[in-house]
Amino acid sequence: MKIYDITVPLSPDLPIYPGDPAVTIEAVTRIARGDTANVSRLSLSTHAGTHLDVPRHCRDGGATVDQLPPALLVGDARVVEVREVHAIGARELARLPVRGAERLLLKTGNSLLWDRPGFQDDFAFLTEEGARYLVEGGVRLVGIDYLSIERFGGDGTVHRLLLDAGVMVLEGLNLEGVAPGAYELICLPLKVAGGDGAPARALLRSREPGGEKPAPDLHTTRWPLS
Repeated sequence: MKIYDITVPLSPDLPIYPGDPAVTIEAVTRIARGDTANVSRLSLSTHAGTHLDVPRHCRDGGATVDQLPPALLVGDARVVEVREVHAIGARELARLPVRGAERLLLKTGNSLLWDRPGFQDDFAFLTEEGARYLVEGGVRLVGIDYLSIERFGGDGTVHRLLLDAGVMVLEGLNLEGVAPGAYELICLPLKVAGGDGAPARALLRSREPGGEKPAPDLHTTRWPLS
């Protein structure tokens, strides 16, 4: 089977949603300066890059990241492609194999936006009708390939429709190179106590047999290319 890393790298160059703090990585100690080890200070939003939105994001009394059952974040997932659609509503979703999917990832043209510098506000998004369609269809987690599942400048209604219904939102994915189909999702957000969201490492494991790459040598920088 093949493993796809659908996480965007955290770096100071990473686009951020307007109003969120930028990602900063500051050297604290460095071997080159005579220190015994390399240590850095990382500063970022709980919604930076590839991240999970949870009910606390939109409701003070909502569930937090550390309260989520891991089984919700690991398991069968379906990738559907809506590349030519900007506003993803019920009509668009009804044409796709969405029904029966507990974890659904929306592959749009957004994945190409990661190659552009800075934040792009013309990303594809899920409409309110689309959110209701997914809730009614029994989806428990929905992901999309840019920094928000809701249109730029939205009032939070789409987020509340999903999160209030117990549908977790996985944003900031990069699905370029991932074909539509059935996968296993492995989503591991940082376990932030009381967190309204958290950056996550997200992987897809295909159901197709394939060659496994050799394990990397952890004592060198010779990592296998993905």
